[in-house]
Amino acid sequence: MSTLVIVESPTKARTIRNYLPSDYRVEASMGHVRDLPPSADEIPEKYKGEKWAHLGVNVDSNFEPLYVVPKDKKKTVKELKDALKEADELVLATDEDREGESISWHLLQLLKPKVPTKRMVFHEITPEAIRKAIENCRNIDEQLVRAQETRRILDRLYGYTLSPVLWKKIAWGLSAGRVQSVAVRLLVNRERQRRAFKQGGYWDLKASLEQAKKPFESKLVTLGGTKVATGSDFDENTGKIAEGRNVVLLDEAQAEALKERLQDKPWIVSNVEERAVKRKPSPPFTTSTLQQESNRKLRMGARQTMRTAQSLYEQGFITYMRTDSVHLSDEAIAAARNCVEKMYGPEYLSPQPRQYTTKSKGAQEAHEAIRPAGKTFRTPQETGLNGQELALYDLIWKRTVACQMADSRQTHITVNLQVEDAGFRSNGKRIDFPGFLRAYVEGSDDPEAALEDQEVLLPPLKQGDHPNCKEIEVVGHETQPPARFTEASLVKTLESEGIGRPSTYATVIGTIVDRGYAKLQNNALVPTFTAFGVTSLLEKHFPEFVDVKFTARMERTLDDISTGEAQWLPYLREFYSGESGLDTQIKEQEEHIDPKLARTIELDNLDEEPEMTYRICIGKFGAYIEAENGEGVVKASIPEDLTPSDLDPEQVEKILKQKTEGPEELGIHPEEDKPIY
Repeated sequence: MSTLVIVESPTKARTIRNYLPSDYRVEASMGHVRDLPPSADEIPEKYKGEKWAHLGVNVDSNFEPLYVVPKDKKKTVKELKDALKEADELVLATDEDREGESISWHLLQLLKPKVPTKRMVFHEITPEAIRKAIENCRNIDEQLVRAQETRRILDRLYGYTLSPVLWKKIAWGLSAGRVQSVAVRLLVNRERQRRAFKQGGYWDLKASLEQAKKPFESKLVTLGGTKVATGSDFDENTGKIAEGRNVVLLDEAQAEALKERLQDKPWIVSNVEERAVKRKPSPPFTTSTLQQESNRKLRMGARQTMRTAQSLYEQGFITYMRTDSVHLSDEAIAAARNCVEKMYGPEYLSPQPRQYTTKSKGAQEAHEAIRPAGKTFRTPQETGLNGQELALYDLIWKRTVACQMADSRQTHITVNLQVEDAGFRSNGKRIDFPGFLRAYVEGSDDPEAALEDQEVLLPPLKQGDHPNCKEIEVVGHETQPPARFTEASLVKTLESEGIGRPSTYATVIGTIVDRGYAKLQNNALVPTFTAFGVTSLLEKHFPEFVDVKFTARMERTLDDISTGEAQWLPYLREFYSGESGLDTQIKEQEEHIDPKLARTIELDNLDEEPEMTYRICIGKFGAYIEAENGEGVVKASIPEDLTPSDLDPEQVEKILKQKTEGPEELGIHPEEDKPIY
């Protein structure tokens, strides 16, 4: 008897082929074989006249999706049909999640098998896992398929209904998306905060002290019994001390005078506090935490992380990489504990096996956390991997092993010192037992080096001691604007707000960058002027559809549909055609959107020149400044490297001057006698 097994990718097919008997033929579907029409030219001729055809969803007939086989998949489908003719059994072995279930269902609809068909699921590609999966096949989960289909229809309706509004009112080629538009709004709001931010300055003192010939540092914290101001005491909108804060704000002259006054005065230790602290290891990776940590430690973007993780999974090195679960099987816990004992010794094991439970509502608990595959974990050196694959496997291996290690035991020491009416403080940290930190320190590539960095050793000090002051230094500080989102912090925010699914974040962030809504600058996501324009239009005319809470409720409803707690059809009707549904709102709002206003970006603090009126506009070729003075209108392109938060009246003046007067002459070429610009 011959069996045809269908998986998504050739790599996965090659790996599985090695673990199955010779009468099993493994072929790849190359991802989705059927989808909603990606463009107008792929809509079947008989539907092109329908008013809903551009959506690919029949909104007049129970939101029935119109599925087509994309042009580039027709050859694959024919090959699969031919292969099925020679088989006595069909096994659908796509990934074990909503997306994978959906691909299997579409294959079933297309291939129409006349032979027995089974659904085979596994979350790691090892000989043992494949053998178990073959023995425990099941039917396709229709409820999971319906939930995924609802999600797909919802995303299509959102994108294909709102995007044309952006094309007409702002610029061709822009896109809106259920998760994408909310994510862009988060970036824009952060940039608005940076524009509104007013910098504040403050000064304090740092002392270099010595006790028993051992140096340590101390920082000024109080003066005359009142707290000395730090950055957290400032109001970021005024650059001044926040209302109600009882603090001493020192300027440079006052700090210098205080330094002179304290010079050569006796110091005394007023008290010493020691506090025992235990730190537990983080749970093993989920999709979201892997993307965050890979971005922080390896500087890999979400898309690159997921591509690399997929390759590791398909080659049989790690478990399935799209998971919300932190659960580990008993087998995996035993493998991790075995690694700990062999590499670090039994004293580094946690007293009891650690099992983690998943807190997020939509988590698919059938999955495990992301971990090395198999009953025994290969060390990174044993894999034969290199480059990004090795770096990511190393990260996953360390995190998994660390989760079964003992707590880190530390002592935090606070030493308060007094000199005249000035209070100083020194903070120390001693690692008494590193525990899991021997294997894994969050945000660090090298645990051993990070352990040294984590320790801040103070000399032995007790109340009444008189340390020797070697030097007092005056230190100036400036408050900093809110940090821009990195891919890691955006993923963390989206997940904590319940927006979208971690498995889609890589695609969402990729789209935001590809569509020109954000640029990557030193690992930060910087929103463009286009992002400001699109966000302003959506906030003004369709506020609900870029509202964080509304989008999170939508996500919860989609999860409820997958568990049978909510009905898909009434929800789609309400979302699209309801009293405040998307289609209803667009019909009401579209005619009131003035394209000229939609293409104009309002930025605070730009109209400070009374003789000139500025407008920041979005054009076919990007953002530009339009200025009116007594002589007429001047238009000048904004340089691509200039960010919205950095555009101020001075920059505007410079850009306009270059436009009207030409570039600034820097000098004359010594040989050619021509000006250099």
